[in-house]
Amino acid sequence: MNNHQIYYETMYILRPDIAEEDVSNHIEKYNKLLEKLGGKILDSQMRGKRRLAYQIGKHREGIYVQLSHQGDGQHIEKIEKSMRLSEDVIRYMTVKQEGPLPTPKSSNKTINTPETKDKDNEKKDITKTENEELKSTPETEEINSQEKTEEKSE
Repeated sequence: MNNHQIYYETMYILRPDIAEEDVSNHIEKYNKLLEKLGGKILDSQMRGKRRLAYQIGKHREGIYVQLSHQGDGQHIEKIEKSMRLSEDVIRYMTVKQEGPLPTPKSSNKTINTPETKDKDNEKKDITKTENEELKSTPETEEINSQEKTEEKSE
């Protein structure tokens, strides 16, 4: 079975001075517009505020949003026109992709159900154990003793 399909990835950059609530509104607006135009949203993620490679307008930072979608290709022109007319979008680009379809990533804001709390506690226990193992290896003990002797000599 061939899992490789054609889909589109649109990355757009919003102005850095937009409130978080407005960013969510923009993401929702473009997602709804895309669905209205006949596209199917595969994944939509806010990538966060990052420094731009070069200044765009008067902005040195921007809020990056990645949108993976499928459709007949006719919807791209219309969604890009909407982005071009928006004062809040400072850059956008759509790339045609071919390969396995992206799976939606879980958001950073997870709901703490008893099941997720158990998993989080398991992760913490594993991390503690790994850290304790790292602390007690002969190599780390040697490094720690060398650092202590260097501190004393200073």
